[in-house]
Amino acid sequence: MIDILVYLFENYSDFSAHPEGDFLARKLSAVGFDELEISAALEWLAALRHSPVPGFVSRGLRVFTAAEQERLEVGCLDFLIFLERAGVIGGPLRELILDRVADLPEQPLSLERFKVIVLMVLWSQEQELDPLIVEELLADAADPVACH
Repeated sequence: MIDILVYLFENYSDFSAHPEGDFLARKLSAVGFDELEISAALEWLAALRHSPVPGFVSRGLRVFTAAEQERLEVGCLDFLIFLERAGVIGGPLRELILDRVADLPEQPLSLERFKVIVLMVLWSQEQELDPLIVEELLADAADPVACH
């Protein structure tokens, strides 16, 4: 599923630019992605599209639950905190990222795959992405075409 998300990011300039539903599924299938993976990715994207960014201002310390810590491999939470301290994300986007991670079947999630989820959340919110941040987020992502 992560490979499909990377493919979509690399091939569509903004989140709303990719085709919908059956057309996108046929296109992804023609590229060589597995039907089950396509279905999972499209469901995940639909949930992301309909997930509102929590409307609050974060002023306190965020304590991660045991369940959140179990969902992510070592380094993921540190990376999330780094992004927040660097001003790339705020508290509401942090919470949206954690929500989207919770909706993934693969757990614990590796740092490389976690970075793709972060990228997808930022992309879906049409955030202006610094090229260096995009490079860091995609640095270890698998080349989707090479997987097929």
